[in-house]
Amino acid sequence: MFLWNYTDSANNYPGWMAASLKTAHAYEKGPWLAGRLREWVRAYCKDRRDLPMNIYGTWNSSKLEDEDFAQELLLHLQGIGKYVRAMDIVEYLDQAEVKSRLKLTKTISLATAQRWMKHVGYRWSKTPTGQFVDGHERVDVVDYRQGVFLPIWAELLSRTRVYATGGNECPIQSESEGTRKVVIWNHDESTYYANDRQKIRWVHNSETAIPHAKGEGASLMVADIISPDYGWLRSPDGTESAQVLFKAGKAREGYFTCEDIIKQASKAMDILERHYPDEDHVIAFDNASTHLKRADDALSARHMPKFSPRGGDKWDGTNWGDGRRPTNWGVEVNVVDENGKAVHGTDGVPLKKKVPMGDSKFADGSPQSLYYPEGHKRAGVFKGMGVILEERGYEGALKIRAECPKFQCEKGATRCCCRRMLYNEPDFVGVKSRLELACEARGFRAIFFPKFHCELNFIEQCWGYSKRIYRKLPASSKEVDLERNVLQSLDSVPLLAIRRFSTRSLRFMDAYRKGLDGKQAAWASKKYRGH
Repeated sequence: MFLWNYTDSANNYPGWMAASLKTAHAYEKGPWLAGRLREWVRAYCKDRRDLPMNIYGTWNSSKLEDEDFAQELLLHLQGIGKYVRAMDIVEYLDQAEVKSRLKLTKTISLATAQRWMKHVGYRWSKTPTGQFVDGHERVDVVDYRQGVFLPIWAELLSRTRVYATGGNECPIQSESEGTRKVVIWNHDESTYYANDRQKIRWVHNSETAIPHAKGEGASLMVADIISPDYGWLRSPDGTESAQVLFKAGKAREGYFTCEDIIKQASKAMDILERHYPDEDHVIAFDNASTHLKRADDALSARHMPKFSPRGGDKWDGTNWGDGRRPTNWGVEVNVVDENGKAVHGTDGVPLKKKVPMGDSKFADGSPQSLYYPEGHKRAGVFKGMGVILEERGYEGALKIRAECPKFQCEKGATRCCCRRMLYNEPDFVGVKSRLELACEARGFRAIFFPKFHCELNFIEQCWGYSKRIYRKLPASSKEVDLERNVLQSLDSVPLLAIRRFSTRSLRFMDAYRKGLDGKQAAWASKKYRGH
């Protein structure tokens, strides 16, 4: 602008001094700036690379430019723990020793401390969450995982197809001719809600708050079965499916019971027998009480009395007596209708009845009735734990106490009480669930994941993938829309993603097999996911 004023013909080419003063006046400055303008222009005329630089703000530097101090500050914040504050930096720099070392006369402001928090890597956000650890490392859970589940899976893995991260089948050592492949099918349930929408997105500043539905809205539970080999369990032409849609709730279709699980498993086995007969199939279920439910008369020593009921002489085959004066002992079960659903009384409470417990087995496999046989003066009456144990060869069992206080026996004890002794008997230990028995009756194998180990069941990630798609679909204002959107989102899970999820679960299993706990396995699975 100074040179433009100096060469301006409209102003009759003012002189060098006048042009510099006019330019300085335009910026509301005086003779000092005019002199500096003349000096800068002379230097520029001599060397076109000599341009004046604005040094505003360059005379101050941040203490965080010192890498040693930045690391010191980061270590201080990490030493405080999880819940650090920007104010912790202010208080740290307010210490006399720190101010003296850093040559500060006062501490920094809170606003500066908040900027420093970002510089050392902190962001104000929600705590990142990973897998659940509630009960994950409980002794009984770890024992089952290490001693039962992982050996079973390792045995099956030698005959299953394993896929790389890219979805291609990994080559394995040649197997003996005639060995059938094993396909492991993972089962699980998940619930979708009508008002479950994507909440985080790019929002224009012109958008305003709009009314929205309160609560989660109508729900739809999906129970399905999946494998990395074929995806969701369907017939090749897609006309048959093992999928079950269920409207859970007391005022709707009730709740998903063991009977429902068995029906779904039967449908799945029908499809596998018809369309996939050249492979052996294993169905893996969650370790839920619904899946582990035993037969009503299954063996259990938990509530057995030590002695035969005193009122057994009055047993007529139907009257079990009351709580104080029982005439016999049996298992209390729900009264069910012809569809297997529990029958409720007028007060809404399920009706109950008692049935005899099933037979046990001696060590040689022969049956042992828990009730006195026909011809005995107490025929049909429960024998009691003492007599049952003596029949098994435990002499003096009638003199052993029924149960240790609160059934908390000493570690390693085996003959401390009658209940513990029966608990350790092979036939009491090996009682199978109704689901296992239903699968085995048709030549299929059922296995169960360890409790609290959702990372081992890769179908959980498939649910998450489908729900991410579901949240982007149009709102499910009606139950018909809800069902359509759910089915569309489930069908959108690609086989490649399913195989990647399966591979991730195998990495967790490998980590547990090497002795890592849950947190270590999660770290290792993420760290070495490319291997």
